[in-house]
Order: sequence, then structure tokens, then C-alpha cells
Amino acid sequence: MSVTYDADHKFEVHPGVVANWVAQANLTNRFNQTGWDFLEVQTSADYPDRIQAYAAGLAEGNVTRELVVMHWLNTVSGYCQWQGQEMCDKLNQFVKTNDDWVAAQVEQHADEDPYWHQVDLVNQQLNGLVDGVDLKPTIPGDPGVKWLNLAGDLEDLEVALKAPADRPEQVKASFGSRTLGAGHCSALIKVLADGSDLYTSQVTWSSFQSMLRIQKRYVFRYGRTEGGERIPGYVASFSSYPGIISSQDDFYVLSSGLVTQETTIGNNNNSLWAYIQPEGQVLEWVRAVVANNLATSGRQWAGTFSAHNSGTYNNQWMVVDYKRFKSGDKTLREDLLWVLEQIPGHIHAEDVTHVLQEQKYWPSYNSPYFPDIFNMSGGWPLVKQYGDWFTYERTPRARIFRRDQGGVKDVADMMKLMRYNDFQHDPLSACNCTPPYSGENGISARCDLNPKDGVYPFSALGHRDHGGTDMKLTTTKLVPTGEFIAIAGPTYDQQPPFQWSKTDFEATTPHHGHPDLFKFDPIQWRWQWK
Repeated sequence: MSVTYDADHKFEVHPGVVANWVAQANLTNRFNQTGWDFLEVQTSADYPDRIQAYAAGLAEGNVTRELVVMHWLNTVSGYCQWQGQEMCDKLNQFVKTNDDWVAAQVEQHADEDPYWHQVDLVNQQLNGLVDGVDLKPTIPGDPGVKWLNLAGDLEDLEVALKAPADRPEQVKASFGSRTLGAGHCSALIKVLADGSDLYTSQVTWSSFQSMLRIQKRYVFRYGRTEGGERIPGYVASFSSYPGIISSQDDFYVLSSGLVTQETTIGNNNNSLWAYIQPEGQVLEWVRAVVANNLATSGRQWAGTFSAHNSGTYNNQWMVVDYKRFKSGDKTLREDLLWVLEQIPGHIHAEDVTHVLQEQKYWPSYNSPYFPDIFNMSGGWPLVKQYGDWFTYERTPRARIFRRDQGGVKDVADMMKLMRYNDFQHDPLSACNCTPPYSGENGISARCDLNPKDGVYPFSALGHRDHGGTDMKLTTTKLVPTGEFIAIAGPTYDQQPPFQWSKTDFEATTPHHGHPDLFKFDPIQWRWQWK
């Protein structure tokens, strides 16, 4: 389905028939064949940036409305009913106060400051999306489409605002969970042994109800400020979801030559939650999009993202500058890889290209690399209580990556490693559990396969609606065209494919629009609009 949004605020179903178009959106439906739908949205530079942004959101909402409603039903619908109105009121008040503060900063600074101009455009696009979907929840007080975009930030806000500990499991799964030790994503950056290529890959870990997926390509002809030089990241290709204008995984391939991705590190130090305030801060998902838009290097990306740290959705971000990589070079150029780790009140960012040079790989698996972030975020108390699993060097995924990354010789090897999970047989997947292993202890988790009656030292290792839900991979050849290879759904390489009808939580877990069986091949989508 394609739509064009014109200057007279009309939609046409065929792109190009309207002479004065502001934004166009095209949705290619391939979900049942590939596990992904494919969305392209582009705007015209003939119109002011704010109009472009709003029109882009409106056009996307128009073509994806059915998918958005299903994803909303699967993940957000009923949240306040389960959460409790008191907690929902706290969250709503926090978000409103933050929105008001951001709006005041935009009004004061957006005309001259690229940062606040881009923040404004993100919010205008979200407003257009909300209006385009025009969702009317049937449950009074139910959160709308906007909350789909805030989900990563909200899971930390719940803790900071002291959400009840006995929230229903569906709420925990939908919003990323405060389950002790719960992982979000595995990532790997790999230089081939002969220096011929550089791979960047991520596996999303989430609840299985989130598996209504869209690959997106935005072409937004914004200026750094209104009428100014075009933003470096004006083309962004990324994995995403219906109703969400960021990646949220997060995995982006940008026209600036940067590839950005993250894995969540969280925060286990309760004293740090006091740093989270509704004023003076910009939510994490917005800062990530703004940094993607403006940065041309890892250093710039880190500096932009670090401004107005919200302390929510605390991640280890990796920024790979493919402009700095030359095939065959024996020595990697400085600033090729920047890593940034965020917790409430603190950010640590460095050029770690020297580590990539020495190791030939950079792994990421939900544990902080920088000692100050590890210590401040409460890592050592967990190590003392539960052992190596909570360390950076000896957690199972660290050891699996260390053992197996040397075998990566080509794209097929890389995909195999990123989908790896042989937890019943791999000694590195062992734990002090009954049975003595866990499906969490693989590069692509399969916690649905853990026995429901098993005994585990902490809940992340147990049976639950959680696992790796995809694989994305890009290379030096794919980055210039904004392409990546992707596989939808949980790993089936060493395990049986995920099938809703064979789970014990099918009846209690909404999954509107999903196929029963997730067994899809890799796909490299070629974008239709050049």
C-alpha cells in the first residue's frame, strides 16, 4: 500500500500523482513470507522541516494503521488496568512535565540550535503518527500509540517512580521486564582475520508477543536547522515495529556512514534513580534519533547523545564509522568504534578501536564494559550473590563469543554465531539450576524451552515468554545502500522452531497478526525507492 500526502493535506493512494507532495509512504506486505513487512517513507525538501516531519508521521500512520493496532493490542493495551491507576497517573504526569519542559526548550532554542531543532522534528513526526493511526482505546485511561515509542524509557521510569513489585507478568513482558538478570540483545562487531570486511550484527531479545516486525527506511530532507545544511543522517534504515518511529531494538544503518546499535545494561543501584527528573532531560529514544540525524563520527554521536541524559533505557551503545574502515588495512583507524554506556546521572564514552584491533571483535551482552559504569550501576553486589554470571568477562555469552568468534570467516558463519543456542549440550550454558542449564545462556535466548518446573537461582534463567526474536547483520558492501541481512523470529538452528500452539502461554499472551510457526529464511531487502 502506498500513499502520498500533499500540500493541501490530502492523501492519494498512488505516489507521484500529486504534484506538490510533502511525504510519501509505501508498505510492502511480506510478513507471512519473511517475518517482516517493509516500509519506506520519504519527504520533500520543498517544505519546512516541521511540515515534513508531521507529514511523514501522518503518512506512516495511514499505511500501517492495522499493524499498529495489532501491535498495540499485543503489547500496550490494558497496561494501566494491570499496572494500577496510581502508577499510571505518576507515569503520565512525569511524561507530561517532561513534554512541557522539552517544548519550552524547543521554543527558545530550535531556531538556532540543531539539537533542539531535531528534537522538535522527532516530536512532530510522532504527533503525525498518532494522528494518522487515530487509535481510540476502548478501556478508559489506556495509553495510546505514543507509549509504544516510550516503552524502553518507561521500564526504567516504572522502577524510578516505584512501581508495584507484583505487576502481572504480561505487563513485565510488554515493557521489557524488571526480571532480575533479564537480557536485552546480543551484539557483535567482527573484523575478519584477513581484514577484508567488518561485520556489525545484533540479535534482539524481547517477549515473543513483540514479533510483529517492520524494516523501515526513512529519507527525511531536514536541515540541521530550518533552511540550513542537510543533516548527515537523512537516510536511516533500521529494524522496527508498527507505530514506533525509532528502531527500539536498536539497530540503524545511516547515510552518514555510521552504524549504531546497543544492548541494554540496566541499573541495579537504587540510589541512582534519584537522578531521573522530568525537567532538564530528554528521553533516551529521542536522543538516539537526534544523534543519528546529526553525527558524522562516533565522537560527535556520543557528544550529541550525552546531552540531557534521562537515565532511562540504559544501554551500551556502539557506533561503527564505516568511513574509517578500509579493506585490507592491518591497522584500524582511530575513531572507527566508539562505545558509550549510560546509567542515571552518568555517561562514559570512549574510542575503543584499539580493543577491536587487539581482539578482532567487540562483543556486547547486557553487561557494562567500563569499570566505573559497572561499579556505579551495582554490578558487584550481584556478582557476590550470584557469581560469574553477572560479570563482564565470564558471563556465558562473553565466553561463547570469545570461544567462537575466531571461526567467523564469512557472512554465513556470522549469522550462525549470532543465532547460536545449544544450551542443553554446551558446557558454557551450564548454571546452578535444575536441570543444569538454561536457554537464556546462548547468543540468541530461548527461555520458552526452559522447563516450567525447573529450579533457577534467579528468574531470568527460568521459563518465560522471552528470547531472541531476530538477527540483523550489515557489512562494508551493504552500508552504502542502507541494507542489511535479517532473520525474523527465534533461533531454530539447534532448537525447534518457535510455534505459538506448542507454548504453554499461547492462551494468555496476545499475539494478533502472528503466524503460528516462526521459521523464516534470511532476507536482504532491496529498497524500492532510490
